[in-house]
Amino acid sequence: MVAGRPREFDYDKALEQAMKVFWSKGYEGTSMPDLTDAMGMNRPSIYAAFGNKEELFNKALDKYHAESMIFLRERLAARDVREAISGFFCGIATSFSCGKSPKGCFAVMTALVGSDECESVRKAARERREDILNVLHDRLKKAVKDGDLAKDTDTRCLARFFVTVLQGMSVQSASGACDEDMHKIAMRALDILPE
Repeated sequence: MVAGRPREFDYDKALEQAMKVFWSKGYEGTSMPDLTDAMGMNRPSIYAAFGNKEELFNKALDKYHAESMIFLRERLAARDVREAISGFFCGIATSFSCGKSPKGCFAVMTALVGSDECESVRKAARERREDILNVLHDRLKKAVKDGDLAKDTDTRCLARFFVTVLQGMSVQSASGACDEDMHKIAMRALDILPE
């Protein structure tokens, strides 16, 4: 049996390039020519390796989400809840303003709005944002169990507040907020934690 022709591209690098285009232009604002230019591939090669535009977006979203969840869990692993939330928000502030990737959160900036035709993309991004809420909620419930937060703390509401701050930071970053401002927002978020 003759072996198939090896791929002439780096799958992960091409996916990273596609992710940056979606991140910068949004799902609907990204065209196939944008993707072919950024990835250095023609349409048939993109379709063969990644599927159609929606499938490519979902692969990019999955990559971003997997990396984000590692980041989130590492920050929230601190023993003290205040240290955990501080590490999370300061890490987000740095990430959103470091200039290594487009501004803000991929799952917020790419598919928050759009036409009815991209409802499945909006749903996929919404599910990933919900995962962040659930991980934060679990960490806050642990803080109550450990005695770091009062037993009557509404951990679901507090987690949703933190996600709201995160999403607001994403928009502020995309609007040009500087690193110093992003870190001030991060530290202000800690003020809501009950003593």
